[in-house]
Amino acid sequence: MHRYLPILTWGKTYSRTAFSNDMVAALIVTIMLIPQSLAYALLAGLPPEAGLYASILPIILYAIFGTSRALAVGPVAVVSLMTAASIGAIAETGTAGYAIAALTLAFLSGGFLLLMGIFRLGFLANFLSHPVISGFITASGVLIAASQLKYIFGISAQGHTLPELANSLFNGLPQTNFITLTLGVLATAFLFWVRKGLKPLLLKAGLSATGAEFGAKAGPVFAVALTTVAVFALNLKDKGVAIVGEVPQSLPPFTLPDISPDLLSALIGPAILISVIGFVESISVAQTLAAKKRQRIDPNQELIGLGAANLGAAFTGGFPVTGGFSRSVVNYDAGAETPAAGIFTAMGLAVAALALTPLIFFLPKATLAATIIVAVMSLVDFSILKKTWAYSKADFAAVLTTIVITLGAGVEIGVSSGVVLSILVHLFKSSRPHMAIVGQVPNTEHFRNILRHDVEIHPEILTLRVDESLYFANARFLEDQIYDLAAQRPDLKHVILLCSAVNAIDMSALHSLEAINERLAASGVTFHLSEVKGPVMDRLLRIDFQKKLSGQIFLSQHQAITTLTLRTAEMG
Repeated sequence: MHRYLPILTWGKTYSRTAFSNDMVAALIVTIMLIPQSLAYALLAGLPPEAGLYASILPIILYAIFGTSRALAVGPVAVVSLMTAASIGAIAETGTAGYAIAALTLAFLSGGFLLLMGIFRLGFLANFLSHPVISGFITASGVLIAASQLKYIFGISAQGHTLPELANSLFNGLPQTNFITLTLGVLATAFLFWVRKGLKPLLLKAGLSATGAEFGAKAGPVFAVALTTVAVFALNLKDKGVAIVGEVPQSLPPFTLPDISPDLLSALIGPAILISVIGFVESISVAQTLAAKKRQRIDPNQELIGLGAANLGAAFTGGFPVTGGFSRSVVNYDAGAETPAAGIFTAMGLAVAALALTPLIFFLPKATLAATIIVAVMSLVDFSILKKTWAYSKADFAAVLTTIVITLGAGVEIGVSSGVVLSILVHLFKSSRPHMAIVGQVPNTEHFRNILRHDVEIHPEILTLRVDESLYFANARFLEDQIYDLAAQRPDLKHVILLCSAVNAIDMSALHSLEAINERLAASGVTFHLSEVKGPVMDRLLRIDFQKKLSGQIFLSQHQAITTLTLRTAEMG
């Protein structure tokens, strides 16, 4: 029970100090989440209250089932964008069908994550490489920011790709509402300044470090309050400024997803993609924060926690959720010690849903858009292109392709391409493994690449080191390399395959080794292996490979060279 209910572990040692720290963290995160939740609902194409609903029960369920003590679960920018892209083609924004499709998407995502956790399939997320994920998130950040510009300009625009958005925005520019534009630009500039400038200002004014930190985190709330008062006092609603309007004053309702076959079949693909992306984002944040306190994160239990959170969102009028980077960092920095901080945050949001929603009637949508733009710009990191170009051209190609496809074709195709590219890049790299002819470093038992070191070599002995496990994708490449090298050396008597970096040999590679052995033997060359690892050797012994081998399997490369050099000298 402790394994599947981590709350039983940390709950037993919960102290008054932890309660105090968790309450402070919850207060700060709640203040941050109120405008953020409303904004992400707007991004997903849903009513603002859906953001609050998606931030209450999911947080509580994650606190019960999750293993991270600092992760804050709820709506996040990328998943909200993917939600809008997934259901935008199925239902019209603003309709009941759209809201039902959103909670059905959360239901499918939660079920998929839960099944992955139960069957311990967390490793599947590893097929998305970090460079590809970085490229996808960068492109998504650009798309999210572009999608919010219509609220900043006060115009109508639509589209799920950058060309569509750019064209729609350009065509709508003549209808720009300049009052809305002024509000949006001022709110955006203020929020950007708050990130870096407000805390030093508050410290200079005499506030404590804690008070200054609190004030800086509450920056979006200041923007919401100021612009809401401005719209109300100046009657800007009648001058074309779009506002949030009436938000139901209630706790999350009980809702049921639509399990009709047509809707499920349309959403199952996007649900899987959202689950994988959400899990990767969440686990990376959770592990980063856990490492700072030497705590342990169980990826498979995290799947269960996130699955439960999404199922909670599905039955309480929400949409897909995951662990958010910014809110989790705020939660950690504010001193959260246990997941109880998330439970207290949920209580604070419940109070907001019950008591504070009338106060946001005049909140301009331009302010929520500014909140989203400022939040997602921290996700945009084009420096990944420079880093991958310098480090690996294959990774650079994968990142660039992911960015271009995501911007040009949308997030679903972009992330699907990212998965495929991650796998293809791995297969490409491992299908052409690094191989080196090695020689002996003088007066040592070490062997190194002849192109990098001054080493001793023997004309009649060729040692080839392969720096990769041998399997079906690179077996033929190994054959070709050995045959080409053998053909260039007429005096060759022995070929040694140095296997110090070979962790596995599959049946296709075994067949290639047998073919190499036979072909070299036919040309009068003996084939040997050296430094074969124990598990690999066990497999080779099962099928009597050693009996078929024309040469020997040596324990060390030094033993192989010493033995064969002596044997060659005796024969000569």
